Amino acid sequence: MRSLNYEGTVVFFRNGRLESMKYSHASAPDREQERLISLNSPLREIVRNGDLVSCRYNDTQTVVFDHRPFEHSFLVNFSSHLDALANLYDFALSGEEDVAMFPAYVIDIQPKDEFRYARRIWVEKLQFLPLKITVYDLSGALLEQVVFTEQHVKEALPFSEVKPEDANRSGRAIKESVPGALRFAVKNPPAGFKEVYFARRTMHDSRLPVEHLRMSDGLASVSVYVENKNPEIESGPRSVGAVNFYSRNLDDYQVTAMGEVPPLTVKTIAEGIGLKNGGR
Repeated sequence: MRSLNYEGTVVFFRNGRLESMKYSHASAPDREQERLISLNSPLREIVRNGDLVSCRYNDTQTVVFDHRPFEHSFLVNFSSHLDALANLYDFALSGEEDVAMFPAYVIDIQPKDEFRYARRIWVEKLQFLPLKITVYDLSGALLEQVVFTEQHVKEALPFSEVKPEDANRSGRAIKESVPGALRFAVKNPPAGFKEVYFARRTMHDSRLPVEHLRMSDGLASVSVYVENKNPEIESGPRSVGAVNFYSRNLDDYQVTAMGEVPPLTVKTIAEGIGLKNGGR
């Protein structure tokens, strides 16, 4: 996935909606880039250069940037340490099928506990590229699907040159992280979930900093946000498609955990959040 140049049309099924996008992955010895171009409204282009992700909206020419050092692909993220994943998931070769007219291996990924979802991945036999990825809830119902309708491996693909300065010209500047140490601790998270990324930044067009902690088990991930109390955010569980949320009050702060994981996972993580030294 990281070393080949390939492109195609991808259909995303998320949150009960279907969306078709053109996908391309360009690779060079010193860089790697992913691009998604929407085929329907709202028209936009999303580009990932390393840990910098940009989104350009065609109607307004607005460009928004975000740093995502914890993600490596728009399609599927795997830890480079598969041995650690084996402690949390069972991997099994369950058959062979054709996807986008390519023969593929079908790999089932079953969690060993109730804190993560099952997945199935169709891997093309020759180049070992993913052709289809599905996510299932604890009852086995389909939550999310990504599938190539066509895919082509190329000798080379062009890189799209998008620079953070473009955001300034569009009137939307990148939200920079604010230095500082983590002011809260996560007690007794579900097995395998570890802290992989932390930033303190301004969000929601607010000048007040929001702490963002990303946790991952190497396949599934959860974001934790700690901010000043927001009366617009209701405490308790919520869900949007495959993404579950859980919010609670903690002194003068609002804690929200969210991710494509079961409701119990985000609740366990949110309930385990505690402030260090009174949150100062």
